[in-house]
Amino acid sequence: MDPIQLVLISGMGGAGKTTALHTLEDLGFYCVDNLPLVLLPRLLDILDAHLEIRRVAVGFDIRDSLFLPFAPKIIDDLRAKGYAPEIVFLDAENQVLLRRYKETRRIHPLDKKGIDLIGAIERERRVLQQFSPYIQTRLDTSSLSPHQLRDLIRTRYAKQTAEMRIAVVSFGYKYGILLDADLVFDVRFLKNPYFVPELSRLTGLDKAVSDYVFSDPDAEQFIEQTCSLIDFLVPRYQNEGKRYLTIGIGCTGGQHRSVALAQEIYRRHQDNPAWTVHHREIHEND
Repeated sequence: MDPIQLVLISGMGGAGKTTALHTLEDLGFYCVDNLPLVLLPRLLDILDAHLEIRRVAVGFDIRDSLFLPFAPKIIDDLRAKGYAPEIVFLDAENQVLLRRYKETRRIHPLDKKGIDLIGAIERERRVLQQFSPYIQTRLDTSSLSPHQLRDLIRTRYAKQTAEMRIAVVSFGYKYGILLDADLVFDVRFLKNPYFVPELSRLTGLDKAVSDYVFSDPDAEQFIEQTCSLIDFLVPRYQNEGKRYLTIGIGCTGGQHRSVALAQEIYRRHQDNPAWTVHHREIHEND
């Protein structure tokens, strides 16, 4: 069994710890924020029994002031047990942290009365200084946007095999638009098999319906241009860190045209296991 990869995210309030943890969670880490560090060995004992959990990230900072003095010993003990915790410390210039606190209107844990924010930031820095000998990675986020910080974390921790998951979903407008779609294509301009008596009770999964839909020259042109657009967009979305993409194909009832076209888009990409197809208005999937 592979050992657990353990990343401990710490740093100054306002430096981006929440963004870092959310990014790690998107990358498949089991994430816990503000866990009292005295409970960390017990958490790892529990998680170690689960084969599907091999990447763990834990956030800790000045909020855990009651147990922070024990942190160095806890880290040493974990190393003695065979873990290799990597501490990532996020920092920023005091004036940047001050500005971020004011922008978010958050209360600093060491300035409950809200009268000495800069003093609280300086006290926090002194307290966290005790971790300096244990830090493997320091990130200065003073000049980074949240988007740029996410890119840094992804570059460091993303598995090379990680792929964006892409779902092609057919739906019927009469039952409401597909709300969670990133891209929506309306195919109601194509001729409708519903008005052909022998086809109306079938679905786009049936060859007769699919053949009828693609007897319309516009259907093939739609597929060519739509797949060209999708193939252009997918790697660019993935480079931006998008983890899921839902492509909605809609017709009136979600039974015929949208199903046939969704199936064809999926067929052209089905060799990639990251692609799936689903038909919202019918219960049978390919």
